[in-house]
Parts: sequence; structure tokens; C-alpha cells
Amino acid sequence: MDRRDFLAMSGLAGFAAAFPLRAQDGTRGELPNLAASARPITAEERQARIARAGALMRANNLDAVLIEAGSSLVYFTGIQWWRSERLTGAIMTREGEIAVVTPFFEEPSVRETLAVPAQVLTWNEDKDPLSAIGTWLTARGLAKGRIGIEETVRYFAVDRLGRALPDAAIVNGDAVVRGCRMIKSPAELALMQTANDITLAAYRHAYPRIEKGMTPADVGRLINSATVAMGGTPEFALVLLGEASAYPHGSGKPQEVREGEVILLDSGCAVHGYQSDISRSFVFGEPSARQRTVWNEMRKGQQIAFEAAQIGTPAGKVDDAVRAYYETLGYGPGYKLPGTSHRTGHGIGLDGHEPVNLVHGEQTELTAGMCFSDEPGIYIPGAFGIRLEDCFYMTAGGPRWFSRPPGSIDEPIG
Repeated sequence: MDRRDFLAMSGLAGFAAAFPLRAQDGTRGELPNLAASARPITAEERQARIARAGALMRANNLDAVLIEAGSSLVYFTGIQWWRSERLTGAIMTREGEIAVVTPFFEEPSVRETLAVPAQVLTWNEDKDPLSAIGTWLTARGLAKGRIGIEETVRYFAVDRLGRALPDAAIVNGDAVVRGCRMIKSPAELALMQTANDITLAAYRHAYPRIEKGMTPADVGRLINSATVAMGGTPEFALVLLGEASAYPHGSGKPQEVREGEVILLDSGCAVHGYQSDISRSFVFGEPSARQRTVWNEMRKGQQIAFEAAQIGTPAGKVDDAVRAYYETLGYGPGYKLPGTSHRTGHGIGLDGHEPVNLVHGEQTELTAGMCFSDEPGIYIPGAFGIRLEDCFYMTAGGPRWFSRPPGSIDEPIG
């Protein structure tokens, strides 16, 4: 979905027209379009991804991999489609051949975003799309092959593919899809940088405009409208006020901005599909000594995670480093509260959450090109929570921030 489609569906086009946004410095110019120079992924890069997938199939003794509509289909083919009971997906072979399967009546629409050479297999409503894939693979001598399944493919597709190819081995395809998607290219990193720049700028725009009595929806509109004005597609805007900040994904209880209470913002946007995810926590008015202390402790925990993220380090050790520090402060132990009840961070890219995670026990070693959130929030049930979240990417020399964390609770955006 492009920006115009989002505006039309969300109603923000009318909002923006009625209330043009102003720049942070108070001038009369509109907020700048930070995505204006962003370049989408090229067909050549997608071809390189397909070649990489083929190499990984050969290395892992796989003959083909099945993917469904969603971010992996976008990643390899460019096709932007949704999941429904009518299967649209693709099968890739180790030789680099691709067949896209989609309902007959959807073919013209699917072809609009198809960005690589591929055969399109259509099926009518009274036919089984997995049978068409089975026939296509059989014609290539793969009726008894090893077929990998991308991890989010739904069970009905796996089950029917097994029936269509009863002599094939249906196996896990993570080594191929994760092996490609976890390592971001310079072009992907550039798009993610732009998305992060937009989200942080949206926070800078919204922060001085937050007023007493506002609801989470009011604050969310400030963030989302600024995001749209600067060329991003809003993905989410989670706003937690007061006690709700003590619960990582909030509360359904009525909330409003109150003097002396925590405001927790967690928002992200997409630029050509690639996402940001940034959180900021601050107090409306003057922070108490306790709020200030917890903010500083959490900020140090975030920095400890960043410094622990080094090439070759198992991802789980990053999480362990933070918890070891928090336990010296009396939090936890482990995932117990008060403390950090969730993982330190998650992978990010075309999906806001994607493998692998910075979580205890994860043995995947950090490699250049991997991208993560860093958000070891501290939550005190019944009181408040503090979560600062910034994403980083791995380089050969160590981690680098997409967005720099703030320096203090008094200057909380950064």
C-alpha cells in the first residue's frame, strides 16, 4: 500500500488538508518529506536475493522453498498481497526458478507488483492451488525432493502440499529464508534509517504539543499525522499514560495526560516497506525522584545491551547482560517483576518483529547486517514503567544506532 492509499483509507488525507502541519521550529512551512529521496529495492537486488536463496538451498540440501503472501513474498518477488483463504504464494527452486500461484481472477492485480521473472500459475475456485505447485515441481523432477517451508506458511498449505507430493520430504525452510532476510543490505539499511528518522522527527513534533487531559488517541494522532506529512506510512502508535505504562502493551482502562505521570510512546512507520520502532518515556511536568532513578537505570540497561552486542556473540547473551545488571538493582530475577518481563529486543526489517530475538537462550551469533530493537524496559506494576527503545544494526566493527537514545528524562526525545 502506498502513502496515498494509506491516507485515503485512514482518513488522514482530510485531516492533513484541514490542519496543515508546521515545522518544529515554528515556521510556517510544512514538515519536510524525509522520504522524498528514499529509493525502493531494485529488481537487481531481488535477483541477488534469489541467487542467495539458491545457494542456501544447496548448502542445506533443499530443492525448493514455499512462501506465502506477506513480507517474505515481498522480499523475494516484490508482490504486495494479503493472506486469505485463497492462497497466493510462490515456490522457489535451488536453480533460481520461481512460480507464483494465485487465483485466476487475481492474476492481473498480482502482476502489478511482481518485480522478478516468474511463471504465474493460476487456479480456479474449484481447484487446489497446492496441486498446481505439485505439478510444477514434478515437471522439474522434484516429486521426491526436499521442499522447505517458510516458517509463517499456514498449516493448510503445508498439509495440501504433502498430499500433492506424497513422496517429497516437507521440511523446515528457515535456514534459507532467515539466512537471507536476517542480513540486511545497504539499500535495506538506508530505508530503515529513513523510517527511524521520520519516527524520531514525529516525536519531536508531538512532544511539545502534548497537553493535559489528552487521551492516548489524541497523542497518537499527533504522531501519525506528522509521520504521514514526512512521507512515512504509520504502522502503530502505542501511547501509555500513567499506570498503563507499567504494562508493556498497556491497559484498556480510560487514560488521560496528568501532571506528574509517565507518558510512554511506542511508535513505528514504514518507508518502502521497511520499518522503524522507537519508544520514549517521560513525565508530564516535573519527574519525581523515583521516576528519575528508574529512567536512568533503564537507560543504562539499554546501553549495556548495546555494548554487549558484538560480532560473534550469541544473541541471548545480550539479554543476559542486561538482566545481570538489573538484578544488582533488586529487579527480577530473570523475567520477574518489578523488572523486565519481556525480551531485550527483537529483529526488525520488513516486519516490525522478525527473527532473531535478543532473548535468553538464543544461540544465533550476531553477524554484520543484523538489525535489532534495544528496549529492556523496567516495569513496576501498579505504579509506572519506563521503556526507551532504539534500533541498531550490526557492522563488522560492532553495533550502530539507527536512532540515538536520549540523554536524560529532562530531554527525553533525543
